[in-house]
Amino acid sequence: MNPPEHRDIFQITSEKEFNEICLKVFRYQAHQNQVYAEYLSHLRCSINSVKALEDIPFLPIELFKTREIFCKKPSGTEVIFSSSGTTGSTASKHIVKAVEIYKESFLSAFELFYGKPQNFRILALLPSYLERSDSSLVYMVDNLIKKSRHPESGFFLDNLDELRRILSKKSPAKTLLIGVSFALLDFIEKGRINLENTIVMETGGMKGRREEITRTELHKALTDGLGVHSIHSEYGMTELLSQAYSNGDGIFLTPPWMKVFIRDPNDPMTFVSDKKSGGINVIDLANLYSCSFIATSDLGKKHPDEAFEVLGRFDYSDIRGCNLMVAMD
Repeated sequence: MNPPEHRDIFQITSEKEFNEICLKVFRYQAHQNQVYAEYLSHLRCSINSVKALEDIPFLPIELFKTREIFCKKPSGTEVIFSSSGTTGSTASKHIVKAVEIYKESFLSAFELFYGKPQNFRILALLPSYLERSDSSLVYMVDNLIKKSRHPESGFFLDNLDELRRILSKKSPAKTLLIGVSFALLDFIEKGRINLENTIVMETGGMKGRREEITRTELHKALTDGLGVHSIHSEYGMTELLSQAYSNGDGIFLTPPWMKVFIRDPNDPMTFVSDKKSGGINVIDLANLYSCSFIATSDLGKKHPDEAFEVLGRFDYSDIRGCNLMVAMD
């Protein structure tokens, strides 16, 4: 069985097209992805019984830590992305059989929400990610920096003074300052700055460098310290090849080939209605050669306009009936 053409994925313009391609991707992966097929078998889910998006089982994201999740592909440039993990935890690995699909996904999404990278001066403050060579976030930002072609675009590891010097210079190009939360907080602790013509985007995560704080607290500190009206956010992860973006208040929108559902915390096979909290399930059609249907460990809620919020992480020890991994034991 052949998959849909990946170009069709990035040309989706309607709910009908999304649903049709989504079901094609499901049938392809149910046949060609050994781990996903095994999971469906444990759930006693027959491929022919899946007629709508709501029927599709979502693979627990934890399986990326213990299994190799991919569909066979005869050609394509393969890379393996790994998560940073926390101390003592196992890192997730995402085997990407066609990295050109990832490039098309992140570039198309960036242009959809922000415009062409060459219109930006892109400054990246991602020290915890730069310390690894297998970060999907660094791969994405590195490509966006190269696309920007601005002489001052680049990564900043510990050279915060140089970053401040560049940010203090006026630039005809709009500036995108993208950084991990703890590094942005480190930056403003060295002194307040009033940024002009600048989008500040946080990618989340204290990575064990600082005590976790709420998004509201983080954004308040950053708006005060950087002199901007709002903080943008990026929602992505090693196990996905697409990103959702927020232009403020932590309200995320997805590109047309990505969709979010919220699962019931007490019954992981059902979904809750809008404005109710639960586990975030993601359909990412760019995951064409791995698995497009991922049950994440994030807690969130959805809005009627398809926007969603990320509320935190699940503590599985306190939630009944949500351990989807039991199916693979």
